[in-house]
Amino acid sequence: MHTLLLSSGWFVLEVFAAAAAAGLLGSLSGLGGGVLIVPALTVGLGMDFRHAVGASIVAVIATSSGAAASYVRDHLTNLRVGVLLELATSLGAFTGALLAPHLHTRMLFALFGVALLASVVPAAWKLNEELPQAVTPDRLSVRLRLGSTYPDHATGRLVSYQVTRVPAGLGMMYVAGVISGLLGIGSGALKVLAMDTAMRLPMKVSTATSNFMIGVTAAASAGLYFWRGDVVPLVAGPVALGALSGAVVGARWLNRFSNRAVRSIFLPLLVLVALQMLARGL
Repeated sequence: MHTLLLSSGWFVLEVFAAAAAAGLLGSLSGLGGGVLIVPALTVGLGMDFRHAVGASIVAVIATSSGAAASYVRDHLTNLRVGVLLELATSLGAFTGALLAPHLHTRMLFALFGVALLASVVPAAWKLNEELPQAVTPDRLSVRLRLGSTYPDHATGRLVSYQVTRVPAGLGMMYVAGVISGLLGIGSGALKVLAMDTAMRLPMKVSTATSNFMIGVTAAASAGLYFWRGDVVPLVAGPVALGALSGAVVGARWLNRFSNRAVRSIFLPLLVLVALQMLARGL
């Protein structure tokens, strides 16, 4: 009995540590931590894939809740952009849920992995970019007043920025929502890429706004995982606490990092997510 309790205690500590690391990286990169939790639990701890996915949904909600509050308080999150883009994401998720029974998910995982790998190249070109330059807001951005400012502790000044190519961002968010509905993932990578590459928001603002959005997407599907019994309390409990702890720490760190540093964290994780999607597809 003592050995069983000790074994369970070590397992809980291992799950907590893995979730804390995923929550930290997820809040810094805007990916949410869910895509990092699944390989940590399945490959690292040998857990059943369904239970790992159920725990990852809990991790995404915890990461988003923990980080989003700090980012909103620090004025890093662009709430107008987040609410606008969430409309397209939600519509896409509904479309994906309708298409899911008719499409082969393994092929979709592979295609998503290839698309993410292809997006690494344009993102890598901007690796040394601190702030977007010469961004001209489009008509929709001006009408909706999407441009904003944020206090950058890394540079010690108030940074003003504009938003452009809003229709392109909405289109990418719709695709991100479709992928979320089809594959049951948060697709935080596409959310960050849409804001950083298409709409030209500063990288830290893209990360913070993505964290704000992914919790809404995950919460919409969490009930289904609970109903199917894929959320195991012994796993979901330490995952939620660990992810929340890591997300809070990451939220405190983000504003001290430069946009270049945040992008250097995001790109390797983007490659990791792409390879993980390819592996699940192949």
